[in-house]
Amino acid sequence: MHDDRTLVERRLKRVLDERIRPAVYPESVPLEVAVWHAPGEPVPVAEGLAAPTEPIEAGARWGAPWGTSWFRVTGTVPQAWAGKTVEALLDLGFDENMPGFQCEGLVYRPDGTPVKGLNPRNQWVRIGAPVEGGEEVRLHIEAASNPVILDYHPFLPTQLGDKETAGSEPQYKLERMDLAVFDETVWHLVLDLEVLGELMAELPVESARRWDILRAVERALDAVDLQDVNGTADAARSRLASVLAEPAVPSAHRISAVGHAHIDSAWLWPLRETVRKVARTTSNMTALIEDEPDFIFAMSQAQQWAWVKEHRPEVWAKVKKAVADGRFVPAGGMWVESDTNMPGSEAMARQFVHGKRFFLDEFGIENDEAWLPDTFGFAAGLPQIIKAAGSKWLLTQKISWSQTNKFPHHTFQWEGIDGTRIFTHFPPVDTYNCSMKGSEIAHAASNFKDKGVARHSLAPTGWGDGGGGTTREMIAKAARLKDLEGSATVTWETPGEFFEKAEAEYPNAPVWVGELYLELHRATLTSQAKTKQGNRRSEHLLREAELWAATAAVRTGFPYPYEELDRIWKTVLLHQFHDILPGSSIAWVHREARATYERLAGELNAIIDAAQRALAGEGSAALVFNSAPHHRDGVPAGGARTPVIDGSTALAPRVDGGFVLDNGLLRVEIDARGLVVSAYDIEAERETVAPGQAANLLQLHPDFPNMWDAWDVDEFYRNTVTDLVDAEEVVPGDDGVSVRIVRSFGASRVTQVLSLAPGERRLGIDTEVDWQETEKFLKLAFPLDVHAERYASETQFGHFYRPTHTNTSWEAAKFEACNHRFVHLEEPGWGVAIVNDSTYGHDVTRTVRDTDSGTTTTVRVSLLRAPRFPDPETDQGVHRFRHALVPGAGIGDAVREGWRINLPERRLTGSQEVAPLVTLDQDAVVVTALKLADDGSGDVIVRFHESRGARTRATVTTGFEVAGVTVTDLLERPLADAAAPGRDGDRITLRLRAFELVTLRLTRA
Repeated sequence: MHDDRTLVERRLKRVLDERIRPAVYPESVPLEVAVWHAPGEPVPVAEGLAAPTEPIEAGARWGAPWGTSWFRVTGTVPQAWAGKTVEALLDLGFDENMPGFQCEGLVYRPDGTPVKGLNPRNQWVRIGAPVEGGEEVRLHIEAASNPVILDYHPFLPTQLGDKETAGSEPQYKLERMDLAVFDETVWHLVLDLEVLGELMAELPVESARRWDILRAVERALDAVDLQDVNGTADAARSRLASVLAEPAVPSAHRISAVGHAHIDSAWLWPLRETVRKVARTTSNMTALIEDEPDFIFAMSQAQQWAWVKEHRPEVWAKVKKAVADGRFVPAGGMWVESDTNMPGSEAMARQFVHGKRFFLDEFGIENDEAWLPDTFGFAAGLPQIIKAAGSKWLLTQKISWSQTNKFPHHTFQWEGIDGTRIFTHFPPVDTYNCSMKGSEIAHAASNFKDKGVARHSLAPTGWGDGGGGTTREMIAKAARLKDLEGSATVTWETPGEFFEKAEAEYPNAPVWVGELYLELHRATLTSQAKTKQGNRRSEHLLREAELWAATAAVRTGFPYPYEELDRIWKTVLLHQFHDILPGSSIAWVHREARATYERLAGELNAIIDAAQRALAGEGSAALVFNSAPHHRDGVPAGGARTPVIDGSTALAPRVDGGFVLDNGLLRVEIDARGLVVSAYDIEAERETVAPGQAANLLQLHPDFPNMWDAWDVDEFYRNTVTDLVDAEEVVPGDDGVSVRIVRSFGASRVTQVLSLAPGERRLGIDTEVDWQETEKFLKLAFPLDVHAERYASETQFGHFYRPTHTNTSWEAAKFEACNHRFVHLEEPGWGVAIVNDSTYGHDVTRTVRDTDSGTTTTVRVSLLRAPRFPDPETDQGVHRFRHALVPGAGIGDAVREGWRINLPERRLTGSQEVAPLVTLDQDAVVVTALKLADDGSGDVIVRFHESRGARTRATVTTGFEVAGVTVTDLLERPLADAAAPGRDGDRITLRLRAFELVTLRLTRA
């Protein structure tokens, strides 16, 4: 037989495009359209419906950037259409290749009832099936003219990312606004041909099934009269029936389709627009659920559910009904799909606390899965948090974006730093916007790495980011793929149903230990420094507010601010979303984030001040409140008293220029360039700085990645570096015992103050940068005389190790990584920590010196970047950072100093010392939260973990009378399988494994 595949395939494409698809709507009449452009921010629905309108014609321009226009469309169904299905086709000027990234609309009836969302892949509204003829049609569209930020030429700097700079030029041209007859038979023929054509293209040329489909398609096309497609569509479909009825082979891969609409809580649009995106999408999905009995839709991010409840009660009612029917499924159990690298221990825990509690309170539903398809890598402490929240599964897809190494599994057990394992799945479809294309389904089956031992995978199905979610076309395709020879099978299922099956068939799944590092988007650890700083400081202010409010409530009857803390926590958690905290959103988002963090700081400081004043009482005694989990200067952790400071610091000129700082424990030499050329540990007789090197070295790199400007830093940035060694000033600081250094470079200026605290092996480095560079990367380098093959980075509830070498491609790919408050390097018996108050990105490299064959291990802190997309003014302005170099530090010192720099002491005058509510006899056990129980019972919650990576025994001593002690999960519920702690009066004794997390509920007598 001659090979005529190409001939038939080309024929199929042209006939579909030019004859069959247009015949889905064979008759149409135009609607009358009028519009009102809201003058500012979006208005309530009632106001939009009642606003005066002016006529507008198809082809007219509309929509200033970030504006809202209310269209009114009216018309009459022709009498000749009686008995037919009629739909309104409402094209606001869509580009079907950009679902979620341009204008969108929500359709209402005149009474304000929402009908469904409009987006580039979903432009229809059903009028009647069938109609009687003569019906009056009146619809209103709340249309958002969101500008296109990520265009066909991506990553070009644009001022459209903030309404303050976007201008007023109309963004869109109104297109087709018609009433039309919908021919369902032709629509089904389109989908028959699409499914078979897409499947055929994926099958081997030599397979009989491919040729069977080819001949069936050819026969169907022969049956189509191109001058009467509507009249011959049924005959064409009949010629495809046999090939569509052939069942899948028993060994076919099995796909659980989950309706999905991944909506970034902010990204190329502001938070307020996400509220509307969610309303449009949920309206679409509840309507689709009513029409499609097999369809199941899952939505994560409790914050987005809460927005619907608060802002769209009429949509919320439909959502609640669909949830009750088991068709609209809460997923993930987190407040938002957050970044997981940078949120601190307690914040990561609260993502699950607030997310799961919302779904429990609203629906009585508890999620067993964490749902994070788009997050940029996963910290090694996360498995324990998932388990402590009462969940057991994780789904993500993003690791498939890694540029260097291919992850070896799609289904596996992920083991965290404490040994907790979580059953984890990476959908091999490699997208969280699956549209049921044959190529996607075939890719899922062929790509699946666990063949032979497992057969199930999941496909999140639907357009995301406001693209409207799942479409009726996707559901129709899935129906054809349910049991079709040559294809994987497709079944609509909930995430829970998928995981139950996947775990049951794969009881001995392979184990991956440690972080799930994404080999991409590494610069998100540095971009938008003030957003990151706001997050870090908010986390620590919340710790302080809870600690002192709880202490004051127990000791003085101070009213515990439950509602305020709940609201503030949810705001902080929202801003940990994986395009806000990582710094990858438009300027508008980060401008608002800076203002939000400033407002929250004011509120939290007011709570802290009020609680501390209630505790201190009236008086003139100087008190220091210590919020850190370790005692300092004689002040206990969680207590207040007059501090005791031993020792002093001397400042002296250095022989070759510069200064020497000496406090009897450390002697630090700062040369005439303002660089640290020696940091000598006097007791250990050990030099910290590598021979011939200088620490506190600012280094500047060009920074223009190949793609994804705010997200990426590519390794070639290291090829060019400028050491900033010229100083305008190296002078004593204002206090007389510190050194002040001023440098200028480009259009920027840096001022640093180096200080040595009395009685401490800690060199403080306060850095202020007036940053006016673009497409540059600023690092702060510490070349250390330490031979270490690995180093520790703090993560949630502990730390984990990364190699300093690049033996393999996996290690080499980690050229920029995340830490929380510290990194730590150590030779047996002596180490060095570098701690920070607000930075996350860093790199560590090692070299061997020619002079003495010793090893130099260099730690570089990432300070600032200056990408121009999506925010062309990223990080311009003044920034302040605090770091400290801690020679002679063990891992416990690194933990302590990391807390200390983030929780500075607070000084008040009062009449009485404050004893801690709880104390621990073991410094290795760190309290991360002390608060009152969320249920208002007055019980005290204390959460702590082992911080050094070793088994330990710890005794908790309470400073108040306790009637009962319960070990709980993160949601403060008793753990049925937890061993009861030993108790003797006010002393509670526990044994902890390495990095183990424990929450105790202390019932007050």
